[in-house]
Amino acid sequence: MPDVSPTKWHIAHTTWFFETFILKKFSPGYRPEIPQYAYLFNSYYNAAGDMHRRDLRGLISRPTVREAQRYRASVDSHIDNLLSSADEKLLDEIEPILILGFHHEQQHQELLVTDIKHVFAQNPLYPVFRTPKTGGRSSATPVSQSSPLQFVDFDEATVEIGHDGLGFAYDNEGPRHRALVPAFSLATRPVTNGEYIAFIEDNGYGRPEFWLSLGWMTVNDQRWRAPLYWTKHEGAWWNFTLSGFRPVDESEPVTHVSYFEADAYANWAGARLPTEFEWERAALDYPIEGNFVEDENFHPRALPVSGDDRRLHRMFGDIWEWTRSAYSPYPGYRAAPGALGEYNGKFMCNQYVLRGGSCATSRTHIRRTYRNFFQPEKRWQFTGIRLARDPQ
Repeated sequence: MPDVSPTKWHIAHTTWFFETFILKKFSPGYRPEIPQYAYLFNSYYNAAGDMHRRDLRGLISRPTVREAQRYRASVDSHIDNLLSSADEKLLDEIEPILILGFHHEQQHQELLVTDIKHVFAQNPLYPVFRTPKTGGRSSATPVSQSSPLQFVDFDEATVEIGHDGLGFAYDNEGPRHRALVPAFSLATRPVTNGEYIAFIEDNGYGRPEFWLSLGWMTVNDQRWRAPLYWTKHEGAWWNFTLSGFRPVDESEPVTHVSYFEADAYANWAGARLPTEFEWERAALDYPIEGNFVEDENFHPRALPVSGDDRRLHRMFGDIWEWTRSAYSPYPGYRAAPGALGEYNGKFMCNQYVLRGGSCATSRTHIRRTYRNFFQPEKRWQFTGIRLARDPQ
């Protein structure tokens, strides 16, 4: 799949980032050991030069993994030498790019997990990436219980949207601005596998009244009948996970669904997806805690069996939550000049915003203002659904 890159490419690309934007700019006399890497490991930075086709990355047998790691070690060494000899003025120039590089690397660490899952899922032997942690729920028995879906009401309010400038943030999280958020209700938890199975069994994939026109075309062209990685096996739903092939746990948040599927489910359920402004307002006082990549579950956790506390749950971790907001610039946004300005700004077209992070995201990477974005047909990330409603 063109969206998936080999592990060694991720290792080399994050290395290329530091080499291109720090060493080549700030280290006098630096010469790349292998100049062709600039072509192979550029991802999409047009201002940084030509690049290899994304859909052909998996066909490159050289450099090997070992050679990619050697490239990484070499660039790390040059960065260390540069930082240890730089004066305060130079360090001030390097620091924001270095920090951006760290966060860029965390994004690729997340992609490593989702890309490995996609590659393993193509193997009919269903290889196991990591065995489940002991003490967890048995993978042999699906569970169908979860707390009833409830909603928390929010009054109309004018709120500050976007990053406050304290600490790191990507440029697409600003400028901070005021936005009127009308009254709405937000579900206390994400939609579960069991609830999504009800949509499937009600012929949700065969009823055009629930689907956007482009979504309906995509469903039929791709022959979607369930989330990515789901298979009907002896009359029951099974799914591929990084801990192997196992029955679908109906109490887990549904994941690996596209925006089209999330929107269709919401229509079927008599609700809608939240806007990113509603989501951010609801998350303002919510602690950033949950199931992240550091927990090494590599899969969403089951939702509580009971609970009637009318509080929001699982706002962070487990799954990225689709919003109905198109990924577009905030008022006053301007992309930075040069190649680094291409990091986020040039993708503000034909994509939708996701919020909250997933089981593949680092907890030190996520923020309440973090804006992830993907095209509406994408499913290989840990993407899921939280419903919203207008006032009754």
